[in-house]
Amino acid sequence: MNETIKIIQNHRSIRKYLDKDIPQEVLVDILKAAQSMPTSINGQQVSIIVVKDKSRKDVISELSGGQPWISAAPVFLVFVADFYKTYLACEKNKTTQVIHESIEGTLVGTFDAGIAMGGTIVAAESLGLGIVPIGGIRNNPEKIIELLELPKYTYPIAGLVLGYPEDLSKEKPRLPFESFIHNESYDKENLKGHIDNYDDTMSKYYAERGDKQSNWSSQIAHAYKVVYFPKVYPTIKEQGFKNDK
Repeated sequence: MNETIKIIQNHRSIRKYLDKDIPQEVLVDILKAAQSMPTSINGQQVSIIVVKDKSRKDVISELSGGQPWISAAPVFLVFVADFYKTYLACEKNKTTQVIHESIEGTLVGTFDAGIAMGGTIVAAESLGLGIVPIGGIRNNPEKIIELLELPKYTYPIAGLVLGYPEDLSKEKPRLPFESFIHNESYDKENLKGHIDNYDDTMSKYYAERGDKQSNWSSQIAHAYKVVYFPKVYPTIKEQGFKNDK
C-alpha cells in the first residue's frame, strides 16, 4: 500500500482546528489539484469560492445551521456547479445553451463538483490539513447565492472546511466492504444482514463517543423521511436549473 492510499484510508472529518493560517502556496497547490480533476466533456463546469474573511465565514456558519468549525478554520471552500462559464462559451459561438435546464446538466454539475472536492480532500490531507464537507450550505441556498454573488446558471453544491487539526477524531467505521462492492451486477441478497452488522458496530461507536444516536439505520431513517433542505428545489429552478428536460 502506498502513502497516497494510506492517507485516503485514514480519512476522518475534523471539527476542531488550530488558530493557524494555511500558507498561500499550500492553498494554491490544493486548488490546482482540484482544478486538475476530470469533468464531463472537459466542460469544466465547476468553480470554487475561497472564503477567508472571518465575518463572511460567520454568516455562512449561521446560514448552514450553526456549524462553528466553519468560522474556526482559516479557509472555507464552496464548490459551485457552474454553467455560467459554459453559457458564455455558447454565447460566443452564437448558440443557446440548453444543458443547464436538464436533469442531465444538474447531474453533471453536481458530480463534477464532487470529483473536484474529492481531489481537494486528498490533496489537503496529504499536506497535513484536516477537512469536513458541509452540505449545510444548501440549508439557506438563496442567502448563500446572494452572499457569494453567484450568477445565473450556477449553484452552490457543498462546502469544505480546511485547516490544521487541533486533534484527530476517531475514524468512523464504514458499512461492510461487501455491501459497497458489487461484482458484475448489484447483489442485494446479503444487504440486510450487512446493515444489521453495521448497526451493531455503530451502536458501539456512538456509545463510546457519548452520542445520542443509536445506530446507522435509525439515523438514516430519521434524516431521509423528510427533504431536509427543502429550499434547494425552488432556488435551483430560480438559478436556471429547471430540470424539465
